[in-house]
Amino acid sequence: PVPVLAVTALCAVGHQAAGVDMPAVAFLFAVYAAVRAGHRTASVIASVAMVAALPLAALVSLHDLGEAYARARGALEIAWLIAAAAAGEALRQAERRADEAERTREETARRRADEERLHIARELHDSLTHQISIVKVQSEVAVHVARRRGEPVPEALLAIQAAGREATRELRATLRALRDDDTTPPRGLDHIPELVARAGKSGLVAELVVDGPADGERPGVPAAVGRTAYRIVQESLTNVARHARAGTASVRIDYLPGVLAIRVDDDGTASPDTAPGTVAAPGLGLLGMRERVDALGGRLRAGPRDGRGFTVQAELPLEHVEHMEHTP
Repeated sequence: PVPVLAVTALCAVGHQAAGVDMPAVAFLFAVYAAVRAGHRTASVIASVAMVAALPLAALVSLHDLGEAYARARGALEIAWLIAAAAAGEALRQAERRADEAERTREETARRRADEERLHIARELHDSLTHQISIVKVQSEVAVHVARRRGEPVPEALLAIQAAGREATRELRATLRALRDDDTTPPRGLDHIPELVARAGKSGLVAELVVDGPADGERPGVPAAVGRTAYRIVQESLTNVARHARAGTASVRIDYLPGVLAIRVDDDGTASPDTAPGTVAAPGLGLLGMRERVDALGGRLRAGPRDGRGFTVQAELPLEHVEHMEHTP
């Protein structure tokens, strides 16, 4: 606004010096814009200079001080000048108050969200930490005792031990994320091979296939997409181990143009109440996956395959999700 103020002032003075009798309307708008933007000092200086310079410029062409003063007054009325400045200042104050009100609402919402996160963290700590710790300790004791006796340790017991450690780590990471808004869970695409390997230790034949460009040529994957992909694979493999009575499972990750595609298949038995070709009724696990995918603007399909097995498919957009990095 300040350069516009200077240019319109020079043009108005030039008009008067050339004998062109026209009002300095552009300068009034420039004063309004400059005051609205907060340049009050520059506007006052320019206005005072204009009030003094216009009669002198008109005197160049008229050579009559009284007539020059009258023409300058007609070109720039002081009342209009004050009105333009007052309008700009009024709107600036109104916008400032609106910004302060919006900032107050955001701070209130953020404070309530922080309080809710702390409440959830306390509830999780009080209700789950103790039970998970008992499972972890008991499984480790059982493994230790079996090894001291020279007895073979069942694979299921080793799987329980590994799951207890992982559950403890995940719970701690979740509690840290809830207690600190800037902390995000560290699990992502790079940790999916660990999930598949862990599933293999529990007796399930699991494989991971990653298709797309080479490592150095793959598009950047936002953290929110990586976390969601990890949770989808984690929940899918957990469901396979718990409910599917499957022998094999495959995880496929495809880097498509603008999309990260995930597919998890197993050869287990579908629920007798679910017919092939239909979409599975959403349990808590599937509901959580769907909410995560919907939050990123992606698509999720989950249901039994024709013949035998179950499939989870997800397509996660790789673009326009930077603003969702704090999506719970």
